[in-house]
Amino acid sequence: MSQTDPALAAQNEDAIAASGLQALLARGVFVLTGGTTPPVSAAPEDMRARVAPLSGLADAVNVTDGAGAKTHMSSLAAAALMRDYGLEPVLQFTMRDRNRLALQADVLGAAALGIGNILCLSGDSVEAGDQPDAKPVHDIDSRGLLRTARAMRDDGLLPSGRAVSTPPRLFLGAADAPTEPGPDWSPAGLHAKIDAGAQFFQTQYCFEPDMVRRYMARLGDEGILEKAYFIIGIGPIKSVKSARWMNDNLWGVHIPDATIARLDGASDQAEEGIAICAELIDALQQIPGVAGAHIMGPRSEEAAAEAMKRAGVTERRVPAQALG
Repeated sequence: MSQTDPALAAQNEDAIAASGLQALLARGVFVLTGGTTPPVSAAPEDMRARVAPLSGLADAVNVTDGAGAKTHMSSLAAAALMRDYGLEPVLQFTMRDRNRLALQADVLGAAALGIGNILCLSGDSVEAGDQPDAKPVHDIDSRGLLRTARAMRDDGLLPSGRAVSTPPRLFLGAADAPTEPGPDWSPAGLHAKIDAGAQFFQTQYCFEPDMVRRYMARLGDEGILEKAYFIIGIGPIKSVKSARWMNDNLWGVHIPDATIARLDGASDQAEEGIAICAELIDALQQIPGVAGAHIMGPRSEEAAAEAMKRAGVTERRVPAQALG
């Protein structure tokens, strides 16, 4: 068999992929994803203003779904607006607010709008929000939605057995939290999500590249990296106060003492947080198995965009036709 032309191979990958994000990952490109929380507004221009800094920098942008258990513009509507603005969404689905029927309908609706990336999450507890008397749904868990969405895509079937006349094109994601892979660490949870349908993982914040290196090596030993892409979560820390709050309140997050001391000694802590984030992007690129960086944080679109610029990832990419 003759060797496939690299440009043709790239075109074939693009044709098969459900999204631009999936196509880049399939080519082995180190990706950058950002994040945004839709505004508490019915004005499309408010959504545009929020995500505008990430245009031309982020390969895809996560759209949160009722972040903090608070009401915002519909994540599906916000993702559709983003797509109109030329930004590729990663549409987050939380299990907290909708039953399986509504979730299935939104999966079909997202695909009909050309939104192929979905990330399945449990969602923050309603007790953390500003309407704690709201009734949480949790009809199915995130693995249940992964299984359902995969069957809709691959088999063209709803759980009831009804046919989906045009199956959705989907790139299915799940969450992870990198940790020190000690002797008692088990990959069972990751395997379960992959078996349910997860093709990529975006992780909780991780500010320790050396630990990420050990974690990815262990995932490689377990055969997990052959089955899914891992995009590691980081973010521009605004201040020492923010860093300490994250350590105390965000599960699975540890900001090292050296990083906190560096912020504490900076004349402009927010600026230093951006610099640290850019350095982390560079460090993650050097770790085998890391497929990209997910730069996130509440109302941090501008700071995330600045960190992406300084890292220069997109500027250094080889053209698609040079990829083999």
